[in-house]
This record gives sequence, C-alpha cells and structure tokens, in this order.
Amino acid sequence: MTLNATASQSYAPARVNPALTAALAITAIAAATLAGAWFFQLVLDIRPCPLCLEQRYAYYLAIPLGALLAFAAARDTPRSVLLAGLAILAAAALGNAWLGAYHAGVEWKFWQGPTDCSGPVVNLGSAGNLLERLETTKVIRCDEVQWRFLGLSLAGYNVLISLLMAAIAGWGIFRLQRR
Repeated sequence: MTLNATASQSYAPARVNPALTAALAITAIAAATLAGAWFFQLVLDIRPCPLCLEQRYAYYLAIPLGALLAFAAARDTPRSVLLAGLAILAAAALGNAWLGAYHAGVEWKFWQGPTDCSGPVVNLGSAGNLLERLETTKVIRCDEVQWRFLGLSLAGYNVLISLLMAAIAGWGIFRLQRR
C-alpha cells in the first residue's frame, strides 16, 4: 500500500459522510466564535450589549447539537435524524444571521433598537441611591459600536459567520440527500 492510498483512506469517511463533516465544521466554527466573543469580553474588556448576548444563544445551541450530530453521523444514524439535526442547525444559524443584521442596522441607525439598550433611560430608581447606582452601573448601548474592523462591527461579523454555518449545514443536507 502506498502513502497516497493510506492518505486517501484516512480522508474517506469525511467524503462519504457529509453530515459528519458539516456537523464537525459547524461545531468548530461555533466554538471558535464563542471563544472569540469571550476573549473580546474578558481580555479586551469590550462588554456585550443585550443584543450581543442574544446572538450567542445560537452558538450555545450549535456546539452541543453539532457535537451530538457528529457523534450520531459517525454511528450510522438514520438519514432522517441527520437531516433534521442539520436543518435545526441551519435554522438557528439563519435566525442568528437575521438577529445580527438587525443589530448591525441598529448600530448604523437604520432603525430603532430595543428600548432597554438603545432608548432613553426611564427608570432611575429612588433618589437616595441614584448616585451610587450611576457610579456602579455601566450601561452598554446596542446602538453604539465598541469595535470595528474593516468597517464591520462584531454584529456584522456575526452575520457572516452565521451565514457560513447555515451554508455548511445546507451543503450537508444537500449532499446527504444525494447519497
């Protein structure tokens, strides 16, 4: 057996099992994205706004579901289960892309954001502890960009990453249906 034949055999499962490939890719992308978000928050002290935190939910779903789906795909689970799992991952990623686009639009002032993070402050509490609350509370606004790279905010990058994950899930669905 030659080295090329051995190398071809080691990559054969990924070619013949698109659900495994898609699930592993989505899991890795989601984990890397969350690691990046936590790095920005904990190391660079770029605090997430309420919309930023909501955009993390899809990644919190994608990591365990993608890992479970990869495990199931490696165990020759029925195609209908794999298709359903990939469809859920695709729907979550597309929903997250929509939320990221909405957030980016709020940042660009295309439309009004939620009042709890982009509207006026309406409840200041009692006057007795107002100064103390103002000193200890840091409000993170959804309509103010804290960081941009190449003209995109983190919400904009979330759109691109989520669309990539949805495309990978769609590829897995398409390839799985052709098998």
